[in-house]
Amino acid sequence: MPHPGSLDETGRWRRPECIGTRSRYQRSIGQPRYWQQRKVDQLSKPTRDILLLENIHEEAEPAFKKAGLKVRRTGGTLDETELIEAIGDSTMIGIRSRSQMTEKVINSVPNLEAIACFCIGTNQVDLDAAARRGIAVFNSPFCNTRSVAEMTIAEIIGLHRGLFDKNSAMHQGRWDKSATNSHEVRGRVIGIVGYGHIGSQVSVLAEALGMRVVYHDIVPKMAMGNAIPAGSLDELLAESDVVTLHVPETPDTKNMIDARALKRMKSGSMLINNSRGSVVDIDALAEAIKSEHVMGVALDVYPSEPRARQDDFTCPLSGLPGVVMTPHIGGSTEEAQIAIAREVSMKMVTYQQRGTTTSSVNIPEVELPHRRDGQDRILHFHRNVPGVLSKMHGILAEGHVNIHAEYLQSTGDLSYVILDVDHLQDGSVIDQFRNMDETIRLRWLS
Repeated sequence: MPHPGSLDETGRWRRPECIGTRSRYQRSIGQPRYWQQRKVDQLSKPTRDILLLENIHEEAEPAFKKAGLKVRRTGGTLDETELIEAIGDSTMIGIRSRSQMTEKVINSVPNLEAIACFCIGTNQVDLDAAARRGIAVFNSPFCNTRSVAEMTIAEIIGLHRGLFDKNSAMHQGRWDKSATNSHEVRGRVIGIVGYGHIGSQVSVLAEALGMRVVYHDIVPKMAMGNAIPAGSLDELLAESDVVTLHVPETPDTKNMIDARALKRMKSGSMLINNSRGSVVDIDALAEAIKSEHVMGVALDVYPSEPRARQDDFTCPLSGLPGVVMTPHIGGSTEEAQIAIAREVSMKMVTYQQRGTTTSSVNIPEVELPHRRDGQDRILHFHRNVPGVLSKMHGILAEGHVNIHAEYLQSTGDLSYVILDVDHLQDGSVIDQFRNMDETIRLRWLS
């Protein structure tokens, strides 16, 4: 099992406990019934809609519309000013990998409650800034795993057979039939850096092709099949015929494949990066290709990527032999995008309707049951300091409001408490909760 606080290749923190169950701090009375249609926050009424950017698959829309959310779409990627203006009073936004939810954007849209990343990574969102505002961020860490793994295997075979160069020659009218530098992948050593969801899937597929698999991860992982853990990254680089990267973008992974690491690789080996563009020093890689130390490269991600399809793209590897470049399409299959759209939209709707934060990447995770008839639910984000619950209980007691269920989870400086209480006749209790110094964000479901 991974140790607490470690990162997987999606950039999500692993928790030391199972989050799918009720918190050990929670208190519940009675069994919940199916949740009835909620009413929006009765003190402030932001626009209940979601803004979808970057051509998110249309399969996301049915869940939002069924939940009563208006769906707005804006094509392409927006800069900070455009993004702030586009979000406006909306409570939710859906993005992919190019839209940058910076601290400035997050602090400029006070009604925003949740951010949906319809992709694996969340490095395009300032997660700390979102947490400080009580804004939940959701992603899809698994749904495009197969798509990325399949493309990786296709690139490994294509590079070993020289298919990409042969195809280019044919289009130029050259019949270059030759077995020179063309190899089977059977018996070759594949080194997988990052043995998470994608890395382990690549491991299974590669072994099925007869490849010998070695892998390296910062966290001990159970090997799939006959895969063997390498003693270190350097050991993996020196042993592998092809190295494939499946790691998140973190300070520790920035330029992890630099000039030194490239020199550690076998002469004539190959490198594949379908993870994050910051992981490879592109200039150093260009020199390794020119010197023929590295004989094959496949890249799907880059340190700097165009914001829109029509924008120009430049890269030091352009025109070099044995280099395959694709425009960040590792997870761009119909199957993956449909699955991502369904998964993330359901997470967002469940958060909107119940307050469930399970699988959020930046705030305390709490799985909530349906709310019972005749009860209201108070969702309260606050600073994690002593005395907050005591204040809340005191306010409810003074108002003669009974608590039927209580759920609490904390992460660092942020706490999330959910109270199922008697139906509130007016907003006086909510006003007092909002006016507490520790309150960050509050929602009232009635």
